[in-house]
Amino acid sequence: MHVHYCEEKGCAEWGGWGNSPSPAGATRWWCFEHFPHKSYEQEQALGRKREAAERGDSVQWLLGGSSAHL
Repeated sequence: MHVHYCEEKGCAEWGGWGNSPSPAGATRWWCFEHFPHKSYEQEQALGRKREAAERGDSVQWLLGGSSAHL
């Protein structure tokens, strides 16, 4: 197992999202928030999660589920 931390300056989160420009190139790692290659849907979900956190809402409620189902 390799230890990867987010490459964003000042971020100490786990870098679980990697990307390499080619198989021969080195892989760069980011946390999900800083990952520069997110899809439109992933960006929208992250925005909803941030808004819910600012309001203090439960993310599970916004997704229409409960923690019992996860």
